[in-house]
Amino acid sequence: MANPKRKQSKRRSANRRAANAFKAPEIARDPTDGTAFRPHHVNPTNGTYRGRQVVNVEV
Repeated sequence: MANPKRKQSKRRSANRRAANAFKAPEIARDPTDGTAFRPHHVNPTNGTYRGRQVVNVEV
């Protein structure tokens, strides 16, 4: 069987594990109605992006 040539450092192992950590997505608030949405995305509740209506949303 193949074996590692050198010992893997603790820092390298920690960096590998840190890359798999789950992060909560960033949330932005709409200034008009206060709904939460992903930044740099169209607000799915009212169809606005950067203060402009870009998608017609059926209510």
